[in-house]
Amino acid sequence: MAFQIVLNLIIAFVWMFLNNSWNGIGFLIGYMLGLLLIGGMRRFFPQRFYIVRVWAIFKLIILLFKELVRASIGVIREIIKPRLDIRPGIFTYRTQLSSDWEVTLLCLLISLTPGSLPLEISGNQRKLFIHALDIEDEEQMRNDIQNTFEKAIMEVTR
Repeated sequence: MAFQIVLNLIIAFVWMFLNNSWNGIGFLIGYMLGLLLIGGMRRFFPQRFYIVRVWAIFKLIILLFKELVRASIGVIREIIKPRLDIRPGIFTYRTQLSSDWEVTLLCLLISLTPGSLPLEISGNQRKLFIHALDIEDEEQMRNDIQNTFEKAIMEVTR
């Protein structure tokens, strides 16, 4: 991935040099031309086209903000109710993520959303113990984590 980024920057600077236009528009045109060239020759590179990973990172950030807003609204809704009818609890979540970095990122994303907090990670790093503010359905919470955060992390790292 880093090689493709550096190659794209080199193509952009060569384009600016050949056109003798040292401005942002010249760089942007050269960068887009480099994207097209690298995209057309991506079968010669052993790794994926780097824009795919950049797009996955962008989607992960958007997902984090969306879940952060959704969870914050849920917590605020529970706080302003005259009577608390929450069911806090701890549930286990078995993850498919394998590396330390992936599990750490999953724990950070879970802890950043209000109302949930990873308490412990098992020794083999496959099972997380998560405290949730309101557990209506444990299986639904597991599916939510798997279909949002874990899926997005896998798109970025694999």
